[in-house]
Amino acid sequence: MNVIQRRILAVVVPMIFAAIPAMAQAPRVVNAKMETRSAAAGLASAFQSLVASQSSPAWVGYAVPAVPGDRQMCCNNSSGNNSDGDNGCGICRLEDSNGNFTTNNRTSGVDTVKLEGPRNIFVLFRVFEKRVEKIRAFSDDCELDAGGLPLIWFTGAPPAESVALLAPFAQATGEESSRGGGVSQQALAAIAMTGDPSADKALESFVAPSQPERLREKAAFWLGASRGKAGYETLKRMAHDDPSDRVREKVTFALSVSREPEAVEEMIRMAKSDSSSRVRGQALFWLGQKAGKKAVAAITGAIENDPETEVKKRAVFALSQLPKDEGVPKLIEVAQSSRNREVRKQAMFWLGQSNDPRALAFFESVLEH
Repeated sequence: MNVIQRRILAVVVPMIFAAIPAMAQAPRVVNAKMETRSAAAGLASAFQSLVASQSSPAWVGYAVPAVPGDRQMCCNNSSGNNSDGDNGCGICRLEDSNGNFTTNNRTSGVDTVKLEGPRNIFVLFRVFEKRVEKIRAFSDDCELDAGGLPLIWFTGAPPAESVALLAPFAQATGEESSRGGGVSQQALAAIAMTGDPSADKALESFVAPSQPERLREKAAFWLGASRGKAGYETLKRMAHDDPSDRVREKVTFALSVSREPEAVEEMIRMAKSDSSSRVRGQALFWLGQKAGKKAVAAITGAIENDPETEVKKRAVFALSQLPKDEGVPKLIEVAQSSRNREVRKQAMFWLGQSNDPRALAFFESVLEH
């Protein structure tokens, strides 16, 4: 390689690598009249100005960093085809009336091993008659079909400004909330999947006791599903301090989907000592889905010590949800030794549903006596 070639490479290669992040932010789009604009001067002002002038239907979107983790945001109307063969979520038809997205924590497929999840998410708004009708969010491995409508794409959207833009939609109530397949839920999900500390702060503000219960419930789920340690810490505060039994019930589920190891400990605490029997029972139910020695000990402890028979019965059901090698012996033990007649009946019922040979042997021994 001569001196001139080296000098050319020294100039061109940095330009190529500098362009990669911008290229990665652009979606793969079909059936769209695409236009690119910059959000560098401020996302909110650029977005609001566009909406105020947009009478005909159009899609408006941008990319922000995704929360770390191998999570995927896809659409229910995906064709399942992907031209790159990379196990992405296929083509998402934005104009399909059933175009709500789904999320999942992915595991590596048989054909392709993914070492990391999506780097960005695409946030899209359907604008018509100078207002936002729908909000959608997708992983950057989705291909978008705009149904022949314009797609105005903002480049350089700061993630904190995206969160600020979405927050009022997430807090919408009534007709505004339910419009477009749940504008508030879609905005909340887009915030939760944004890889920026501003998303943690927004979600924390959504679960303040002054917020509507429905918003607190929905935000609690996303705190557990996508926000890691920060989300767990907020859920722990909710578990202790939220005044609503109904909301704390939802917190038990949010803790069950958290990947933080401390979440199980907090579920056990709720199962033992929450002031509401409904919350204790719900915590036991989700502990039954987690299994493990600590969960089993908490469930059997509730059968022995909880003052409410209904909670004891929920704990028996939780035992029935454990892997059979753990659950069936415990159910037999409860059926043999519990001093509560209703609890024994419940244990017998779930043993009958198990179709396990050990349960059959237990019934035979009871009948022989």
